[in-house]
Amino acid sequence: MSEDLMLGQKVWAVVGATQKTHKYGYKLYSHLKSKGYRVYAVNPAYTSIDGEKCYVDLSSLPEKPQVLSMVVSPKNGKPVIEEAAALGIKYAWFQPGSYDDELLELAEKLGIEYVQACVLISAL
Repeated sequence: MSEDLMLGQKVWAVVGATQKTHKYGYKLYSHLKSKGYRVYAVNPAYTSIDGEKCYVDLSSLPEKPQVLSMVVSPKNGKPVIEEAAALGIKYAWFQPGSYDDELLELAEKLGIEYVQACVLISAL
């Protein structure tokens, strides 16, 4: 899937969202929200970010996101991609540093299409 087609999806989950405003997990979450996307924060370390509920995992979200924005290490991304596939989530956007060859191979094997780029410098 091209970046433009993925950016056309309006329901996203930021996996690795954080309350730390200098981190990419926060910047991506707030930027997507500012552009009109419905965005869910996923990080078991927090209960809320900017007054919005933060979810422990994808299964606890109130709706299935169309796209995952991955802002976690490849090691932490493996169970997320497996959960995403089990839930029928088809698209993942891997931020720089959030993937390795093994994780990309797993995504392909599980039928998840992905982009490897920074959402902040893409067409948002």
